[in-house]
Amino acid sequence: MSARALSQSTTASDLISLTKPSLSSLVLITAAGGMFLAPGPLGPVRSLVTLLATAGTVGAANAFNCYMERHSDQFMARTRNRPLPAGRMDPSTALWFGLSLAAVSLPALVLGANLLTGVLGLVALLSYVLAYTPLKARTSAAMLVGAVPGALPPLMGWTAVTGTVDAGGFALFAIMFLWQMPHFIAIALYRKEEYAAAGLKSVPIERGDESSRAQVVLYLVALVPMTLLPFQLHIAGTWYLAAAVVLGLSFLGMGAWGFFKHLGKPWARQTFLFSLVYLTGLFAAMTLDRVPRG
Repeated sequence: MSARALSQSTTASDLISLTKPSLSSLVLITAAGGMFLAPGPLGPVRSLVTLLATAGTVGAANAFNCYMERHSDQFMARTRNRPLPAGRMDPSTALWFGLSLAAVSLPALVLGANLLTGVLGLVALLSYVLAYTPLKARTSAAMLVGAVPGALPPLMGWTAVTGTVDAGGFALFAIMFLWQMPHFIAIALYRKEEYAAAGLKSVPIERGDESSRAQVVLYLVALVPMTLLPFQLHIAGTWYLAAAVVLGLSFLGMGAWGFFKHLGKPWARQTFLFSLVYLTGLFAAMTLDRVPRG
């Protein structure tokens, strides 16, 4: 491969990394889940456009986040090799890349789905970039703000089909919102020193480890009954209900174990990893046991 081709390949790879593909893929799974679970049809072309536009909107938000946190990213092991803190990319390139993605993706959301879904996409983008990102250096309450854009994708998938925010869409939003709390706190617990070095606030830094473990349990106590709503609203059936109960009690048990045993970083990392398994299993069960709509 020539030096020019290698350079172009590296640049393309770095641009893609700005969108945080692993995070974006999780967002797409939940958005597709909301779209599939919603009552009513959405043609294959519109479905594809909506998902691609959602991915672009999320990618734009992540690119802006990388631009704004390029200095603090130098102090965290998981972020220091990103293009901007590593010095492989000019910051203006990342900024224009984010602007370009947003300029294409938001109108595509309106055309592919509807105006409501486009507005929700805009709210997700602005709240992530203008509220959550700057607040991370000021208060651990940023976690609650950041959970809003994180919870919007399944609702956007739902509104793309229904054109309205109703009980079913809100249930998916609430599940995603509450799930993010133990997920975020677990990350902050086992990366506490890195957050402190980067100047970012978190529950463990502001409230301590004991309070963090207690909050994990409290949020899980709220999450488990919330996951029963899709069954109660006739979105998913009894197999989903069984899976939600088993997964929920397992997650709650893991959280309670860490709280009562005063466990540390290994437990926090295991909790973080299990949160990903939990969410994947929950949405898989929901889609596999979807209640058909007439």
